[in-house]
Amino acid sequence: METQTIGVESRPGVRNPSILAWLRLARVFQKIEHISTDGFRCRNLSMAQFDVLAKVGTLQGPTQQELADALLVTKGNICQLLDRMEHSGLLVRRQEGRTNRLFLTEEGRALFDLVVPEHEHVIAGSFEALTPDEQRQLMELLRKLDRSLEP
Repeated sequence: METQTIGVESRPGVRNPSILAWLRLARVFQKIEHISTDGFRCRNLSMAQFDVLAKVGTLQGPTQQELADALLVTKGNICQLLDRMEHSGLLVRRQEGRTNRLFLTEEGRALFDLVVPEHEHVIAGSFEALTPDEQRQLMELLRKLDRSLEP
């Protein structure tokens, strides 16, 4: 007897296109995140550390609150992560008045210059199944959906 794998689209009761699209989007995100996490692990980085490295390297001196806002986390959630990254020599906190500004160290900048282009290459490669026009169309559709979900 032949075994048949049941995919999301063929499950009984799951016929709503919005549910199917959401499930597919989640699956694609999960696969790309897994590929990304493996790449970061080779550089002794977690996904959260990469996010901090990329944002601090791009924003050049954000406050802890600005970084938390950019990463959609609370300031409290980011403190331990920043402590570890500072201890590892990747970033420094500089007091300016009542706030701390964050900057990459030379080691952090070198890692930023290495891993950000690598990650961009991985992401770009993940979308090679789509033509440039299809990628633009996907971007427009996701932007429209994103804006519709804003409060």
